[in-house]
Amino acid sequence: MQIQLLKSKIHRVKITQAELHYVGSITIDEDLMDAANLIENEKVQIVNINNGERLETYVIKGERGSGKVCLNGPAARKAQVGDVVIIISYASMDFEEAKSYKPVVIFPDDSNKLI
Repeated sequence: MQIQLLKSKIHRVKITQAELHYVGSITIDEDLMDAANLIENEKVQIVNINNGERLETYVIKGERGSGKVCLNGPAARKAQVGDVVIIISYASMDFEEAKSYKPVVIFPDDSNKLI
């Protein structure tokens, strides 16, 4: 049996930009991606703490060290610059493997930088 399990989480980052007229996705500082074990084009769930919105999209690399977290395309309507979000990815794995799996969770500072 395969189950869905938390794989990675970036807990409480601020939206730094919203680009409505873009193809789609979320742009994330590559330092944050690496620390959270996320890769480009990976599916993620975005949970907006400010307004309760939840959405799914995919990741694209942002400039390393920039602190950039930008919602692109229609997702840009789901948050405003300054909103705090949680970025979550999940993985499918065998039930027994899942019992011992440890997800990667990071807690950036108020400037979206690694602590």
